[in-house]
Amino acid sequence: MAGRGEEAVVRAVRLPELAAYDGGELEPEGDYDGLEFTDADWGRQSARGARFMDCAVRRCGLDETVLSRARFIDSVLSGVRGIGTDLSGASLRDVEVVDARLGGAQLHGAVLERVVVRGGKIDFPNLRMAKLRDVAFEGCVLVEADFAGATLERVTFDDCTLARADFSEARMKDVDLRGAAAVDIARGIDRLSGAVISATQLMDLAPAFAAQIGVRVE
Repeated sequence: MAGRGEEAVVRAVRLPELAAYDGGELEPEGDYDGLEFTDADWGRQSARGARFMDCAVRRCGLDETVLSRARFIDSVLSGVRGIGTDLSGASLRDVEVVDARLGGAQLHGAVLERVVVRGGKIDFPNLRMAKLRDVAFEGCVLVEADFAGATLERVTFDDCTLARADFSEARMKDVDLRGAAAVDIARGIDRLSGAVISATQLMDLAPAFAAQIGVRVE
């Protein structure tokens, strides 16, 4: 296992004075700057390829919302909720995601840089082939997160629950799992090179390590 290494570099998002958005439905390739979206229902709307700069998205519904290849920069997503939100290929840079309640979010191929995910619960997030750099997960629950083929660099998990995570073919550098409240890895236990875990976590993961090398424990 790696030593402590470098910690995630994440700064707090400081928003300027925002204007309330009253422009109706989102638009593909839309350009949204300095806006606050509150209690909007974006269900089944498409903002594919849109850009959100210095924006706050608060308590908005994202059921099957298409945000593929969208860019979120210096923005806050707070209390968002939805099933099947499509963020495939999206880019999140200098973003805070707070108390999100998402299920089946599609983030495959997404790029997350200097992102904080704080609180909330995300079920079955698809992060296959995603790139995470300077990302902090804090006090959240991730159920069956799929990191297969993803690249994780300077990623921390503090007071988080990782339930049946899949790290198959993932690549890690300076990933710190020691602060996690619970770590359950369903697949990819052999991909933890580049991560640091605690002695207690090592004992909890011992059966998975043994199974990986073909050792039967009785």
